[in-house]
Amino acid sequence: MYTSYDALMPRTYAQTIDGSHKVHLDRIDPTDTAGLDKEEGLERLEKLGAELGELLNLLAFAGQHALLVVLQGRDASGKDGAIRKVLEFCNVTSARVESFKVPTEEERAHDFLWRVHRAVPRRGYVTMFNRSHYEDVIAARVHDLVPKETWRARYDRINGFEETLADNDTILLKFYLHVSREEQYDRLIEREKGPRTAWKLNPNDWREIPLWDEVTRAYQDALERCSSRERPFYLVPADRKWFRNLAVVERIVLSLRPLRDGWLAHLDEMGTDALKEIRKIRAAAKR
Repeated sequence: MYTSYDALMPRTYAQTIDGSHKVHLDRIDPTDTAGLDKEEGLERLEKLGAELGELLNLLAFAGQHALLVVLQGRDASGKDGAIRKVLEFCNVTSARVESFKVPTEEERAHDFLWRVHRAVPRRGYVTMFNRSHYEDVIAARVHDLVPKETWRARYDRINGFEETLADNDTILLKFYLHVSREEQYDRLIEREKGPRTAWKLNPNDWREIPLWDEVTRAYQDALERCSSRERPFYLVPADRKWFRNLAVVERIVLSLRPLRDGWLAHLDEMGTDALKEIRKIRAAAKR
């Protein structure tokens, strides 16, 4: 069973939400960069990225754990950008991205966790969720897609689901990308200026803007109800794209780093066993 090492970690670029305190998103600065300038931040990002690449290779080769990275945030908070940056350091043969949009007819015919559970990674693999099961207590709540008693009951279902993942050696890292109202507006406007961003244009993004306060309350409740010391949420100030990427990559590295020695020991054992078998085959071939 995978055990979180978060209690051993100092405060880092991503703020840890462990369910022990109320969450007030309006009191957290989305422009915060922890005192770093962009040049220094990018330098640190490249060093952490190199370590991340090594750790993800060990995860894949050892095959003892899976890694699930969940990215939540408002429209234009940078989920796609953070995913692209992490993927730069991933082994493409063992990583994939899953996006969760409006449920299909088949998905609506199952329980709300069905489409999510079937997309989680197997041991040795990495999956990144662009939105996730949290939409079923965010969008479903804000847009009155289900009755209140239905979405309120889902917090406990989500916690149970995530506990099951941990029991199956899945390293679960949940990020909330915290963007300001002003930055979100600027990014949505920027999408309209050229063909390279036309694919991102979505009228529903603008329909969400008047619902800012309702979405805020929904996220605050989800962050409080579905965070614990074992399975926290990590809040990332996301107005500065380079800092957002740094905070996400650093947290993944810090979460995987304690497992490195165990993976190496397991790989050494695998190599020893394989050599024994190879020598037996060679000896038999010489007879």
